Amino acid sequence: MNKPLRRVAIFCGLLVLALLIRANYVQFVQADSLKNNVHNRRVAINQYANPRGDIVVDGKAVTGHTATNGSDFKYKATFKNGSMWAPVTGYASQAFGTSMLEGVEDKVLTGDDDRLFFNRTIDILSGKKKQGGDVVTTLNAAAQKAAFDGLGSKKGAVAAIDPRTGAILALASTPSYDPSTFAGNSTTDSKNWNQLKDDKDEPMLNRALRQTYPPGSAFKVVTAAAALENGLYSGIDEKTNSPVPYTLPNTTTELKNEGNIPCENATLRVALRYSCNTVFGKIGADLGRDKMAAEAEKFGFNDELFVPVRAAKSNFSTTMDKPQTALSSIGQFETAATPLQMAMVASAVANDGKLMEPYLVQKLQAANNTVIEQHTDKTYSQPLSSANAQKLQAMMETVVTSGTGTNAQISGVTVGGKTGTAQHGVNNDKNPYAWFISYAKTDSGSPVAVAVVVEDGSANRGDISGGGLAAPIAKKVMEAVLNK
Repeated sequence: MNKPLRRVAIFCGLLVLALLIRANYVQFVQADSLKNNVHNRRVAINQYANPRGDIVVDGKAVTGHTATNGSDFKYKATFKNGSMWAPVTGYASQAFGTSMLEGVEDKVLTGDDDRLFFNRTIDILSGKKKQGGDVVTTLNAAAQKAAFDGLGSKKGAVAAIDPRTGAILALASTPSYDPSTFAGNSTTDSKNWNQLKDDKDEPMLNRALRQTYPPGSAFKVVTAAAALENGLYSGIDEKTNSPVPYTLPNTTTELKNEGNIPCENATLRVALRYSCNTVFGKIGADLGRDKMAAEAEKFGFNDELFVPVRAAKSNFSTTMDKPQTALSSIGQFETAATPLQMAMVASAVANDGKLMEPYLVQKLQAANNTVIEQHTDKTYSQPLSSANAQKLQAMMETVVTSGTGTNAQISGVTVGGKTGTAQHGVNNDKNPYAWFISYAKTDSGSPVAVAVVVEDGSANRGDISGGGLAAPIAKKVMEAVLNK
């Protein structure tokens, strides 16, 4: 071969080699980024080329599908009682993507999950269309309805857990939205989406999982647990060293109580019953920031949870001074919690001190009901010893029998609870948040723990209280679970 031909051959060989390298680079290195590129319409077309699987509650699908006309997206998702279930299901929109369970479990619902490979192969061989899998939740339909109806037109949220397993029984958030209204990709769908996004009341915000609030006096359950666990007080009926008013450490600022209540040197039981700021503020300062933070973190504070949907991180500061620690210990300063977090607090107390990891999905299954993943219960932590948990149960049960939580009483059932009215706004200039956390006990243990928060800006300020606004909602949710 003469020299010019050899050069041409080498050049052509290099071109072929470059093409091979580029092809392999695109196929193996860039595959995921190209697949997930927002401009790759094929992915979206494939996502809605077949009916999605369902999200299931109590054996019944709360989602569905319908065929679309005049679009290359063949099917779109539908939602039954969409507003009630939206905080759980999220949305599946041809134009705007997915969220919540529809997003986290998208590959199962579309049938693209690797664990469904065998089922897809069988469908191909048998001539069937690809079928999406189902997501079977832990939710209790009656509890969810009680929570949603109880909140009604109020702005707020409810989270309910089975303390024995960690199974989430209800997640309600109001105001809410119907995912069906923008499940397609029409002009109307786009208009509905924009209206929801622009709504000042934020109906698409999942307040049960993604919104943190100052927990107010409901946090005093955590402070009481810290006092018992660290041996500051061993008995719940012994007097505490708690002056009234209590001057915050290193300041001249007095911490006072609401109303004329017996808080001076009150016992832990009496202090929780009347919600004494002075007692629990001083406990926090006496224990110090590090011990308080350690106890709060055992309950889940400062940890981002996935249930499997992500829940916002609840906060207990680890950088504050002594007076700030006192305020944090009564649920103010920078202390902030999701309703799920506060349900976890009540759950741990109800379950004799053992906190189970919360979860929302019981199992994932193929269209033929073959289980591809089954949840296994896991212990999250042990915030209290069994003995101290039982002491705290006695305190919380006193709150319901003769304290601020009497509106949560259920005939023939032992109920423990704690109210909270958390300050809101600069210098407390806005209506406070009303909290109630609680549990119900039967002979076989506690099947339900609940947290309710109501941010009702339309109510008269004097009418806002955890016992008045939130406790009746918690009671209805607990009754729904008990009566199932």
